[in-house]
Amino acid sequence: MNATDRQRAIREAVNRLGSARISALATDLGVSLETIRRDIRPLVEHGDLTKTHGAVFAAQHAREAPFERRMRENAGAKRAIARHMAASIADGDSVMMDTGTTTSVLARELLGKRGLIIVTNSSDVARTLATVNGNKVFMAGGELHGDDGAAFGRSTIDFVENFKTRHAIISIGAMDAETGPMDYRLAEAEFARTVLRCGERRAIITDHTKFARKALVRVCGFGDFDLLVCDRAPPEDLAERLRAAGTAVAIAG
Repeated sequence: MNATDRQRAIREAVNRLGSARISALATDLGVSLETIRRDIRPLVEHGDLTKTHGAVFAAQHAREAPFERRMRENAGAKRAIARHMAASIADGDSVMMDTGTTTSVLARELLGKRGLIIVTNSSDVARTLATVNGNKVFMAGGELHGDDGAAFGRSTIDFVENFKTRHAIISIGAMDAETGPMDYRLAEAEFARTVLRCGERRAIITDHTKFARKALVRVCGFGDFDLLVCDRAPPEDLAERLRAAGTAVAIAG
């Protein structure tokens, strides 16, 4: 990966998250701190990012919590996707979910269900569904990352591998016909990949804007999930890959 590719990845990651630690960017991109600082310098000079000691921010969102901002992006599409997914989850079902704005919206749609067993690394999902309607919530422990308060790391993966749930549901950062589902951070991709291995019915929920994006880390192959729930039909090249893998596609109305 050359400097231009790294800078593109940096912009995409920071715009998605709102901010990022410089040390975390260096780790995710597999380069030294000196290299990542050189990559960041022109982005700051051109006004794409703002920089404080040890961190960079998306310039246009420096004053706003990134997770709250992302929850509002394409909010209608996310609610439609979440309602469609929630309709297939019955009272008493077991559900494993990763962190993401669409899975957080799904958690709110599941407030109408009773007796759910929830396994997640998302503190937002856990807070939403714990202590209501007789639910049981298992929150994976580990190092909390980012503004969404999600846990990641080896202990997080070890924890969720103890479970086999009826539904395994993840969100993603990008998807195309060449690479498949992708995300921007290695830890998020590793956890999402683990979630899919722990479910009987494996679903990805994402809005159509992710179809036009590329991200840094591949999450899984087309044969590693059973269902894609989105708000618009995927582009034809992507739809063909999904059909070839036997993956169902549901368009939320």
